[in-house]
Amino acid sequence: MQAGPMDEPPSILWGLDPIFSAFARLYIKDILQMTESVQVPGIYFYNNHPIYKVDVLGTVVYKRERDDFFCYGVDDGTGVINCLCWKSELFKDKDDGAGAAPGPSDPTVFDPVAELKKLKQAQQKRCRLEIGELIRVRGPVKTSRQQREITASVFYKVEDPLMAEQIQWMMDVPELYRECYDKTFQLQSDKQGESADSPLIKATNLIKDFIKQKSVSKFRTYDVLDLLEPLISRQPQAASADPEAAGPSGCQQVRQLLKEVLKVLQDEGVVYRRVKTQDEVYHVTERDKDLFIVVKDIIREDSKREKYSEKGCHVLHILSAVRQRHSFNVSKAALEIVLKSLVCNSDIVSSSDKHYTAF
Repeated sequence: MQAGPMDEPPSILWGLDPIFSAFARLYIKDILQMTESVQVPGIYFYNNHPIYKVDVLGTVVYKRERDDFFCYGVDDGTGVINCLCWKSELFKDKDDGAGAAPGPSDPTVFDPVAELKKLKQAQQKRCRLEIGELIRVRGPVKTSRQQREITASVFYKVEDPLMAEQIQWMMDVPELYRECYDKTFQLQSDKQGESADSPLIKATNLIKDFIKQKSVSKFRTYDVLDLLEPLISRQPQAASADPEAAGPSGCQQVRQLLKEVLKVLQDEGVVYRRVKTQDEVYHVTERDKDLFIVVKDIIREDSKREKYSEKGCHVLHILSAVRQRHSFNVSKAALEIVLKSLVCNSDIVSSSDKHYTAF
């Protein structure tokens, strides 16, 4: 999953990736395995995404305290990382207010000195943790003495008696992986130079609108061919991008454009061909009830097996089973659309990253 040195995009373009400026919620195992940039030390790559600061939630498994800092070992269930947490001025002002005059004895009178002291004590308590307590750490990733660690810019103890914070975290992080981190960062220039005004982008959006507005579960090529004709009629004849199609007819251009659009939709998982025949029937993934039933049955049946009872079924195992039972042409992107919908409807649950199980 990690990018090699030769795969790094130029550093001047890193800011185009929104993950670069955010605190990435990565699993600790991935933080430890990230590849460091050869261009700029201190920058790391996960799936070609440039990352230098992270956000982790885990249990303290070891601690060390010095005059100026705490050193916590944080375990999120995938690995353990060292977190260097510098003490603030609050810890250095232990005697602050010790010699102040005693406040009024009347409890109804507000004493700012006493209240400030209570506030400092409460803040100190949140930053001084014991083994077994839950901690959240945000900060840049560093490599010190060949050991990967986090230098905390923010850290605090998380009070979570009902495990609500941890459950929410376990739901959010897999979603971030699916929607952001596991999608390889690609520059706009790498995407075949397509702009928002290109015929391919317009045609793709037209077909998507047709699928959404008509609520179709499947369609044939001749059902949507007429939708693309206006796009071709507006293009000058010399604008053909295919050097082999010198002076193609309008009908040929429409068919070629539709072929490219359907390839894009299949790559995105929006549609798929259950059986490849001359009829060219395309099934809409999110409305294919048969596909949903097959995926649910596979997860429900295989989750009972001892091999998958603990973590659930991996997405690649589900994909292999779907191709055997339903159609060999189902792509991973199409399966992920189905899994996401099933999770949202509470038909299945994502037990961990890329693992699913039935209730």
